[in-house]
Amino acid sequence: MKIILMSDSHGRNHLIDEIMEKHKDADAFLHCGDIECDEYVYPNMRIVRGNNDYYADFPEKMKIRMGPFRVLMLHSHLCYARDRLTYLSKMAKEEGCDTVFFGHTHVACDKVVNGIRLINPGSLYYSRDGRPISYCIITVDNDMQVEFKFAPFE
Repeated sequence: MKIILMSDSHGRNHLIDEIMEKHKDADAFLHCGDIECDEYVYPNMRIVRGNNDYYADFPEKMKIRMGPFRVLMLHSHLCYARDRLTYLSKMAKEEGCDTVFFGHTHVACDKVVNGIRLINPGSLYYSRDGRPISYCIITVDNDMQVEFKFAPFE
């Protein structure tokens, strides 16, 4: 299984379109918010609401089953900035999830906090960590092993 995880594209749909064209073999496309377009533009993409998604009717968060993993996906703009990762790990446990996909910070992240895997694919607009803008390629093999690979946008 191949999943493409994106976040914070801020209306730059041409970047999303290029990524989707490059990864036609993907089983799913996910967006962690601040896509800044109407929900009908990407009907087959699972998208959560970001703080700049004023006009679309996206959910604040969603749970996704990914192989044996239960994923909580949200933008994270409503989390405590000071201790965001701890807050997200606590929220995931309360929701019965073991993984969190989140955006908002424009900083790529792959950390484990309190036993919860936290993944931020980075941003497709204005990276704040000194790295190129990025997204994440997630693969789940037949043994249900998961690999997260950050892909700089080229």
